Amino acid sequence: MNDGYRTTARIAGLGRFLPEKIVTNHDLEKIVDTSDEWITSRTGIKERRVVAEGEGLLDLVVRAGKAALDDAGVEAEAVDLLIVATATPEQPIPATSAIAQPQLGVVNAACFDLSAACSGFTYSLNVARQFIATGAAHNILVIGAECLTRYTDWSDRKTCVLFGDGAGAALLQPADAGEGILHIDWRTDGTLADFISMPGGGSRFPPNSRESIDQGFPFIKMRGNETFKVAVRAMTELSLDLLKRAGVQPADLDLFIPHQANQRIIQAVGKRMGLSGEQVYSNVHQFGNTSAASIPMAMVGAVEEGRLKRGDLLMLTAFGGGLTWGSALIRF
Repeated sequence: MNDGYRTTARIAGLGRFLPEKIVTNHDLEKIVDTSDEWITSRTGIKERRVVAEGEGLLDLVVRAGKAALDDAGVEAEAVDLLIVATATPEQPIPATSAIAQPQLGVVNAACFDLSAACSGFTYSLNVARQFIATGAAHNILVIGAECLTRYTDWSDRKTCVLFGDGAGAALLQPADAGEGILHIDWRTDGTLADFISMPGGGSRFPPNSRESIDQGFPFIKMRGNETFKVAVRAMTELSLDLLKRAGVQPADLDLFIPHQANQRIIQAVGKRMGLSGEQVYSNVHQFGNTSAASIPMAMVGAVEEGRLKRGDLLMLTAFGGGLTWGSALIRF
């Protein structure tokens, strides 16, 4: 039941942190040509959280990470590895995880960031599971965090309505076969890299490039219609493949938590998998698309609402820029 590993990883604790500032669809009506009805009908989003002036990714990472440690009852010094999944780091160099290390108190942890856009958390779970399976680490803190609104063009009504900020974290520990992460897999198709991208800020179009600024390259770009079709197909196929490997029917799932990008995508994937509405969790209306943070944030919400309990059979599925996608079947 766990891809051949004698030892796998289980989620021992969860945590999340959200900025206080809420931006509603009605707030956006005042700054761009849009409406609450237009945004809601196309995305399902009603509001999103936005970092305040002077606040950055580090603040979100540290607060979410500490919450997960508290939930797991694990001392910070016991953490062997810290992985921060993000596409919007605190700064280009060094890694956000390294900057966060002293504030989190994980002084014995090796630290690195992982960039897989909205799939970052599921990718990080796969990496962490293998470190634990080989015995190289015993307590791994995985944090998905984003400040997407700092890279949003607020004059572009097609994209500015989509994104929000936040962080979610999980503390992983060893588990026996049949517990924790049962199956997990990932995919990439770089031929479609331009579907979701932010061209500016790198080596080709550096931050101080006049061409980059003039063409709006420092902002997130999306080919929405094309992305929608690929996302629904990819998330559905990989999820069903993992269930087949495990000998599990979709009806056996207690909860399915997909990446919270768009309510239409969430509904389409659930329908194609043959899931009931009660099996599918969504909070995209509250927080919008928070990329790598969306799944761990949703897990915390599901626990708080009584939708996710210990022993439940849980599936996580994400899709994001790269294009990347990943899925995990977990005995929570």
